[in-house]
Amino acid sequence: MTIREQLERLELELLAPHATKSAHSRGRPLPEPPDPVRTAFQRDRDRVIHSKAFRRLKHKTQVFLDPNEDHYRTRLTHTLEVAQIARTISRALRLNEDLTEAIALAHDLGHPPFGHTGEEALDEILRDYVPGARFRHYEQSLRVVDRIEKHGRGLNLTHEVREGIVGHSKGRADLSALEIAKTTSPEATVVRIADRIAYLNHDLDDGIRSGLLTEQSLPRHLVEFLGDTHSGRIARMVMDVVENSLGTESVQLSDAMREAMNEMKEFMFENLYHHPAVQHEREKMARILRQMFEYYYEEPTRLPERFQPPDPSDNQALAHAVCDYLAGMTDRYAIQKFEQLFLPRNWGGSSL
Repeated sequence: MTIREQLERLELELLAPHATKSAHSRGRPLPEPPDPVRTAFQRDRDRVIHSKAFRRLKHKTQVFLDPNEDHYRTRLTHTLEVAQIARTISRALRLNEDLTEAIALAHDLGHPPFGHTGEEALDEILRDYVPGARFRHYEQSLRVVDRIEKHGRGLNLTHEVREGIVGHSKGRADLSALEIAKTTSPEATVVRIADRIAYLNHDLDDGIRSGLLTEQSLPRHLVEFLGDTHSGRIARMVMDVVENSLGTESVQLSDAMREAMNEMKEFMFENLYHHPAVQHEREKMARILRQMFEYYYEEPTRLPERFQPPDPSDNQALAHAVCDYLAGMTDRYAIQKFEQLFLPRNWGGSSL
């Protein structure tokens, strides 16, 4: 019996009956021989961590663009916080931690530069060029692991991880019991809730650090219900999930906690994400992406070779190819590329 087979047997013995078992995975788009040591979901986690898209997350915006202050979150630290919260919940509920972690680590691989501003900008641009099309970062994350990583070969992740990636996000929409229940596995549901727990709390923390919010900004009734410290609020939300999910086959929040998190989310959108100081920078970011999109759409041969569509006259394929290239950029690379394309440079000659 291999080490992997022993681990699979332990899962069958120890995990909750409704947890997703590695031995019962539906496999991969391209069948592969099993690993002698790692389960299928452990293997997926490792592939994500070693991917280029994962490494680029350290230079992608969470809320604050290319921050000079070392303690603001980036898209990478957000991802790690989601994974930590999700693993804590999964372990408490005896779900598959490896599957949970793999989904959490991959959930934002398709996020473009400049955070949600970049996502909104690319969505608007793509709809201008391809009517009916949408750019959503979670769908782009699936595109990354399926079609972009490893020079177009993709990571060939299991169906369970792929479904968890594309189903993780609610965007600005409220969390609801019905929508949470529609996710494909309990582990995917955990990541969906952990993503909301993570960003609500760390964005509030960063907003206070930036001076755009204060400790007194959060409405008093939310402070009384959720707690008055960063760690206390996270612990309160995590315990609510655990207490309301133990002994059931679903992962769920109490009605009171779901309402509080929805209210906190709206507070963050109104007072931080759309703060006038942030909005001014958002407009600059959107202009950068639009100008570069238009440039590469008109000059497709300027795209890196692996992003050039086989038929440049296929406008829809070209628009998606340009989106793939722009979405993969880090903040600083996008700014550098914009300067290279549109700003005059010193030719290095002697002074006149």
